Amino acid sequence: MNKIMPALFVGHGNPMNAIEKNEFSLTWEKIAKSIPTPESIVCISAHWETDGTQVTAMPKPRTIHDFGGFPKELYEVEYPARGNPELAKEIIHSLLEYNIVADTSWGLDHGCWSVIRCMYPEADIPIIQLSLNYNEDALYHYHLGKELGFLREKNILVIGSGNIVHNLGLVDWNHQSGYEWAQNAHNTINNLILDNNFDPLIDYKNLGKEVRSAIPTPEHYLPLLYILAMKQEGEKITFFNDKLVMGSLSMTSFVIT
Repeated sequence: MNKIMPALFVGHGNPMNAIEKNEFSLTWEKIAKSIPTPESIVCISAHWETDGTQVTAMPKPRTIHDFGGFPKELYEVEYPARGNPELAKEIIHSLLEYNIVADTSWGLDHGCWSVIRCMYPEADIPIIQLSLNYNEDALYHYHLGKELGFLREKNILVIGSGNIVHNLGLVDWNHQSGYEWAQNAHNTINNLILDNNFDPLIDYKNLGKEVRSAIPTPEHYLPLLYILAMKQEGEKITFFNDKLVMGSLSMTSFVIT
């Protein structure tokens, strides 16, 4: 197998992770040092859902502060990474059947920059984002992820950013770990990932009540499927930040190498 760029799924969690030195952000720093330096980054973030699939194509994407109720310090963060219009164009023309549209208005949302600024604090690697088409099912997103696998052979780092267990309606900010049902859902999904048994993960709505409670809406889960779809035969999955917090949120992340 030819040497290709690793692929990452990252549980981004609380936006404050972007500016706090904690176990999660420090691990993001370590992961960046453990993999080759990419020529560019493509991020699929839970926080950009669109009618159809879009890709950012501006040379200087803005930093989007798409959250509320946090300290002023967080809103003052800017991540001035360059865009990569040529890469956006290449993706559009390589996957014509997906009718991907160039976007020049979005930028980098916190699902993207909160993680990547910890990994690459110099903001010296060009970044584009690919949106989540809210009209399509999980299988569509998995297939699109497989088609995007060619990027790994071009020294491009693909990052899916979301949270596997993500039920904000049941979050308890004072809870230090996970509720029992959340832990059970976490175990079910992790075991399927480690077994390379991806079909049930695509059909996640039939994995039982606990998994449905963990994934009440799909946007934080779908980035996972993009990254799993890129796994090639003989590659391994290594978990990191594999922890539940606030009762109903998992920071579980992994790298494919």
